[in-house]
Amino acid sequence: MSDLQAPLRPKRKWAWVDFFVQFRWIVVIFVVLPISFTIYFLTYLGDIRSEWKSYKQRQREHDENVLKVIKRLKERNPSKDGLVCTARKPWIAVGMRNVDYKRARHFEVDLSAFRNVLEIDTQRKIARVEPLVNMGQITRVTCPLNLALAVVAEFDDLTVGGLINGYGIEGSSHIFGLFSDTVVAYEIVLANGQLVRATQDNEYSDLFYAIPWSQGTLGLLVAAEIKLIDIKEYMRLTYKPVVGNLKEIAQAYSDSFAPRFGGLDEPGAIPERVPEFVETMIYTPTEAVCMTGRYASKTEAKMKGNVINEVGWWFKPWFYQHAQKALKKGEFVEYIPTRQYYHRHTRSIYWEGKLILPFADQFWFRFLLGWLMPPKISLLKATQGEAIRNYYHDMHVIQDMLVPLYKVGDALEWVHHEMEVYPIWLCPHRLYKSPVKSMIYAEPGFEHQRRQGDTPYSQMYTDVGVYYAPGPVLRGEVFDGSEAVRRMENWLIENHGFQPQYAVSELSEKKFWTMFDAGHYDYCRRKYGAVGTFMSVYYKSKKGRKTEKEVQEAEQAIVEAPIAEVDEPVDY
Repeated sequence: MSDLQAPLRPKRKWAWVDFFVQFRWIVVIFVVLPISFTIYFLTYLGDIRSEWKSYKQRQREHDENVLKVIKRLKERNPSKDGLVCTARKPWIAVGMRNVDYKRARHFEVDLSAFRNVLEIDTQRKIARVEPLVNMGQITRVTCPLNLALAVVAEFDDLTVGGLINGYGIEGSSHIFGLFSDTVVAYEIVLANGQLVRATQDNEYSDLFYAIPWSQGTLGLLVAAEIKLIDIKEYMRLTYKPVVGNLKEIAQAYSDSFAPRFGGLDEPGAIPERVPEFVETMIYTPTEAVCMTGRYASKTEAKMKGNVINEVGWWFKPWFYQHAQKALKKGEFVEYIPTRQYYHRHTRSIYWEGKLILPFADQFWFRFLLGWLMPPKISLLKATQGEAIRNYYHDMHVIQDMLVPLYKVGDALEWVHHEMEVYPIWLCPHRLYKSPVKSMIYAEPGFEHQRRQGDTPYSQMYTDVGVYYAPGPVLRGEVFDGSEAVRRMENWLIENHGFQPQYAVSELSEKKFWTMFDAGHYDYCRRKYGAVGTFMSVYYKSKKGRKTEKEVQEAEQAIVEAPIAEVDEPVDY
């Protein structure tokens, strides 16, 4: 393991902002948690009120709200008004980007009313929902029907719109792909105010393939139809400890869901030897726990000898710490209520809660105040101030590295050497070979290599989740977060990886479009009139303040580009 030793770094000088970060828990306990709980409760009441409405009433209100959006867009004067963006305040977003693009002059469109589950079609197994519906809301509606979205992101607060326009993954993504891969249809209001429905086989199929990862820069999403699957009341979860070096951990993780003898070849099938849910948490450079799950009936879960663990109760140990027990007690199996399993990381925000409230994982806190958890990420951002925000950018890492499965071991060694962040989260996902080359795409020729986990129609990728304070920061050493992210982005480009755009990015425009493919996205931007109306995805993701002049000049350059460059891209 000598080759994995992190570089020696000098000690960092103590600054006044360190004091505020160290005692920020006071603000969190007495301000953020009470307000968060109040917001959660009021939101819950609003969701219940929405569920009581009839389908016709919800649809009528939806149609009225869509007309308001269309009217608002048509009121915009392109020569006087700024580019279009939603009226949501910058700090409300769950992602870690600063949303600095809203500091430039812009034309706001209010989408705050679009937070209803419009219909659950149990026959077609389709959920039609508005973009601000979150995961907690939709599982509360579908789970009692023994139905669920094919991909349910872990945090309650994550919205359908954010997971579609950005990035969404879950332990079932090795079967179903990313969240956007489970969408059947998008309802989009275009720049000219036209409402269209895009599917993979209608006249707007090009738009259908361009929407994922576009960050709302092609039009305004007002509804989506998403695939549902049959589920059971419990998740049978197996915890398997792994001890070895990082390459050996990576191989054990791959073997946990993609056996070397195959088993992932049938589209849409779930072979008996492939688990329905997969995740691995790496606690140290030599210790990890692989978890695999299968749906189980209530009858099976309550059979004599089976252990039921209701992890959703506020006083229960945080999930990542509970899973870590496998390193001492060895492999074990338990049954978790399915909805509680879906949201297992919500209360502790994976393991970020330990940094926010260092004692929140203790029994006395969980028992007395655990019901207030988690703090809303939006409120944490709203109360941190500019200095603390910059501190977190430099001294804290929240990044996801999407890499091919066969390169996970290399990615883990890179993270250890450059960042030394633990725990690390591993979650696999399919990257499908689509009819057109979208912003993210599989490696050319992957289908001929047939590496572990790959099929003729999809390449297996993994989300390497890096969330915590780096080792050098915890030891009081110098750490340059911006430079570390910059090197991470370069490593991803060199290894055909991708960086989800919710995170802070240091990419230049040239490198951004080296990591992502602009062809089909730019084609749809021009075809559907988004250029000059919506900010491009790079400028929306770019770190730092965006001036109106900077954005306008970039948009004008696109408009004035030679026509030959905007021909429809060839099929991928």
